[in-house]
Amino acid sequence: MRGVLVTVEGVEGSGKSTQCGRLAAYLAGRGLEVVQTSEPDGTPLGLRVRSLFEDGPTPTPLTQAFLFMAARQEHVSRVIAPALARGAVVVSDRYADATVAYQGYGQGMDVQTVRELNLLATGGILPDLTLVLDLDPAAGMARIHGRALDAFEKMDLAFHRRVREGYLEIARADKSRVQVLSADRTSDQLHGDVVRAVDDLLARRGGSRGA
Repeated sequence: MRGVLVTVEGVEGSGKSTQCGRLAAYLAGRGLEVVQTSEPDGTPLGLRVRSLFEDGPTPTPLTQAFLFMAARQEHVSRVIAPALARGAVVVSDRYADATVAYQGYGQGMDVQTVRELNLLATGGILPDLTLVLDLDPAAGMARIHGRALDAFEKMDLAFHRRVREGYLEIARADKSRVQVLSADRTSDQLHGDVVRAVDDLLARRGGSRGA
C-alpha cells in the first residue's frame, strides 16, 4: 500500500524542524517506518542549491523557482517516491507549498505558474496532509535572532508577512489537505496537535496508530 506524505510548512522561526523531528520520533515509536527529510536540502543536489542562498547575490524569483524545482524533482525521485512505494510515512520540512508562498505570494511570481511548475517537479505526488505552523513573522524573526541567517531570513518583515498570508490562502483554498496550527505556544502543546492531526490521517487511511 502506498505510504503517506506529511509536509510541515510555516514562516521562519515557526518551529518546523523541531516539530518534524518530534513527529518522526513519535511515529517511529509506534513501529512505523518513517523517513524524515527536508527541502531543499533533502539530497546532495538540494544541499548545493541551498548553499546558493547563503552567500553572494540573491537570484531573481524566477531563478529561485527553477532552482527549487530542480531540487524538488531530485528529492521526489530519490527520496519521497521510493519511500512512499515502500509504504513509509514521509515527514518533510517544507515541500511544494513553500515555493507558492515564498516565490509566489512573497515575491510576486504568478501563483498559477508556480503551481504548474510544482506539478512537473513532483510528478503529481502531493501531500496527504500539510500542517502550516502559523506565527506572526515578527515573533518568528525574534526567535531566530542571533543565528546566521540565509537570504530569505534576511528579507524585510513585509516579505515575511506576505509569505504568511500566502500560507493562509493556500489553507483556505484546500481545507481537505491543509490544517493551520497556531505556533504561538509551547512546543509540547503544538506537538500534541501535530500528533492528533497525523493520527487522524493514518486512521482514515487504515494505517497503524501504533502499539
